[in-house]
Amino acid sequence: MNRLSTLDRTALTLIIIGALNWLLVGLFQWDLVAALFGGESAWLSRLIYTLVGISGLYGLSLLFRGDRGMADNDR
Repeated sequence: MNRLSTLDRTALTLIIIGALNWLLVGLFQWDLVAALFGGESAWLSRLIYTLVGISGLYGLSLLFRGDRGMADNDR
């Protein structure tokens, strides 16, 4: 069984938040992150956008990791 680390789970959570935000932008032209944190240019919104972007890049490693992160007895 492939177990996710805390970093993996955190990255995936941020990726999902980003995806849901883009869904809202696409369907309703409403940016939830900007609405919650003071606009698109507010430092907190920019921090969230940055963390989501970094998580997306980290998520690429999850695609190619395969079984390499698993112990032999977990297979």
